[in-house]
Amino acid sequence: MTPTTTWGKLISKKRFETTDKKYSTDESVRGEFQRDYDRIVFSSAFRRLQNKTQVMPMPESDFVHTRLTHSLEASVVGRSLGRIVGKSILERHPHLSMEKNIQEADFGDMVAAACLAHDIGNPPFGHSGEDAISSYFLSDEAHPYLQTLSEAEKADLQRYEGNAAGFRVLTYTYPTHCNLLGGLSLTYTTLATFTKYPKESLPVVDRTKNTSEKKYGFFQTEKDWFQNIAKELGLLKKGEDGEVFYHRHPLAFLVEAADDICYRIIDFEDGLKLGLVPQEEGLNLLRQILNDDPERKSSLTFYDWKEEIGYLRARIIGKLIEETTAVFLEHEQEMLQGTYDKPLINELACKPVLDQIKDLSIRLIYQNRPVLEIEAAGFEVLGGLLDAGIKAAFKPDSKHHRKLAALIPPQYINLPESATAYERIIHITDFVTSLTDQAALGLYRKIKGIELPKMY
Repeated sequence: MTPTTTWGKLISKKRFETTDKKYSTDESVRGEFQRDYDRIVFSSAFRRLQNKTQVMPMPESDFVHTRLTHSLEASVVGRSLGRIVGKSILERHPHLSMEKNIQEADFGDMVAAACLAHDIGNPPFGHSGEDAISSYFLSDEAHPYLQTLSEAEKADLQRYEGNAAGFRVLTYTYPTHCNLLGGLSLTYTTLATFTKYPKESLPVVDRTKNTSEKKYGFFQTEKDWFQNIAKELGLLKKGEDGEVFYHRHPLAFLVEAADDICYRIIDFEDGLKLGLVPQEEGLNLLRQILNDDPERKSSLTFYDWKEEIGYLRARIIGKLIEETTAVFLEHEQEMLQGTYDKPLINELACKPVLDQIKDLSIRLIYQNRPVLEIEAAGFEVLGGLLDAGIKAAFKPDSKHHRKLAALIPPQYINLPESATAYERIIHITDFVTSLTDQAALGLYRKIKGIELPKMY
């Protein structure tokens, strides 16, 4: 008999609570999953996304998206996806609303909160920042500090993953903030919905066709924590005994879809407005997604082609939301059984056009020369900061490294003597990952003597 999980298990309001109970609120006023959303919005890690790269590193134009605006837009799409799916799930499983007091708005809040946080662990300089961190830990400079680490701990660093860093941001509490437990104290369901890759860094699943196995979702420091969440929610087990390796929470497919929809369409819109994508070629691809009747006449008059792009984008996102929710609901039972594991966007009728947009974006936007130049510089910046920070953590008796250590916030550097080498390295990596593009560049220039701070 095929193992199956249930929505009754998958939806839980359980969370790590603050030790000070006076901050709890009446759920009748603000639902538990809305509280998750609000906590993410007010976190410093989320606020820093306003100066982290989405398409163009350190853009000079105001309309180009940052990680913050991308995350906000993904959360809006995710809320719509969640509410539409939630309405049908409650119709199919009416006991959820009667026994667990779950409403369709709760589904929207779960997905919206997870979407809001989906990039919260990304380092400076976009996805190339992950490559830069991985490269440093594969280098000769890092080798002496990795000798006592386990293979899984090394894999965490040498295949560095922003998704795992994000799970750590949401769940880890630094020693200097001991009045709290569990990071932002989010619900188990929101954390599982956030986790698109519910596995540890090892084993690597080569040439997998399963979307949830292509990366990993948590470091060794958080794997027991995720194991607790998985058991509480009844996530289906994968892998061998002893491996923390699970099937996705079904709502994680909606988080992935919201991200896919936004970066495919909105990054492409940015590329068009920046002049990186030929105007007519780009507009024609967007029109093809809508597949309008050639005889269809619009009553709208556009002042310019950029205004038309905004109109097309709005209609396209609405169409993709509608089609994506239909695909999800068609495969709901397979997700509950763990037999469905592919991006929802790959099931849409317009996939060939979306693939053309992706290929064009890679060639003309993501591999644009200024982007590549800044990303290359990012390798030097992040590698240099990691090297300086790790030496400061491991060589505290050196005068030079003591001065470097003084530049690092205490929660990242002042660890108990019992801390392992892996824990010390992860904390320094947390610090570097937390920096915005500008802050990382500024700190690197100062510690290298390229630019001296202004004296007031």
